[in-house]
Amino acid sequence: MKIVIASGKGGTGKTTVSLNLALALSDVQLFDCDVEEPNCNLFLGFDLEKVEDVVCPVPVINQEKCSICRQCSDFCRYNALAALPGRILFFPSLCHGCGGCTVLCPENAIREVQRPLGVIEKAKGESYPEFYRGLLNIGETMTSAVIKRLKKYIDDRKIAILDAPPGTACPVIASVEGMSYCVLVTESTPFGLHDLRLAVDVVRTIKIPFGVIINRYGLGDSRVEEYCNAEGIPVLLKIPNDRKIAELYSQGIPFVREMPEWREKFLGVSEAIKLQLAVKEELTI
Repeated sequence: MKIVIASGKGGTGKTTVSLNLALALSDVQLFDCDVEEPNCNLFLGFDLEKVEDVVCPVPVINQEKCSICRQCSDFCRYNALAALPGRILFFPSLCHGCGGCTVLCPENAIREVQRPLGVIEKAKGESYPEFYRGLLNIGETMTSAVIKRLKKYIDDRKIAILDAPPGTACPVIASVEGMSYCVLVTESTPFGLHDLRLAVDVVRTIKIPFGVIINRYGLGDSRVEEYCNAEGIPVLLKIPNDRKIAELYSQGIPFVREMPEWREKFLGVSEAIKLQLAVKEELTI
């Protein structure tokens, strides 16, 4: 199974769920896809080593050979190239590295160089869980490229848990695409419900099975649960607004390590996901 943990907003508890689910399971990989500010390792404390640099091919234009034919700028859907009367301007932060401008140039005035975007890191030696993360370079905007490269390290023989970025924008879609199942983490607040609706729309558009975990359950707002019931969305787990859980989190301790009864509850989440996927498979046969 490849399970991505997502949410419509930040601060709902995605990392909490990702860590505790990964620690409850065996033979599992954990990927921190929140590459702008990965924080899973704050709780795991692994020594990390670089696996590879993530790069993007970008054009370098020989202005002397360029005939200002505009083919490159007309082709670029991201507006990384702009044709002025006397030269072509290039905006590196907008370039997605497709290489189309190099192929199209009739004057062979464009060559490509590699621009660094970030790095992929992993835990040194044998770690439990097997841990990988992406780290975007400061000032970079190509978040999705780093996430897609990070996902190349998923081992199909193991369970993979992906801690996605918050929100519903391109980095989230890059994390969710191609996964077996999506767990949407929300909280019992009006903001939690609002952003859960947005996240549900995204996952339904991508067409992968999903369920909800309600974090900080018991704050007095029942609308999240009512919405899930009305929409036929399975609620996989309710994590209470518990002081001990909050204290362990503030100390950087995943609570399954100190509260063993929760290990069984997270194993129950895994079994519920397996059952939902099995039912889906039967319906498609």
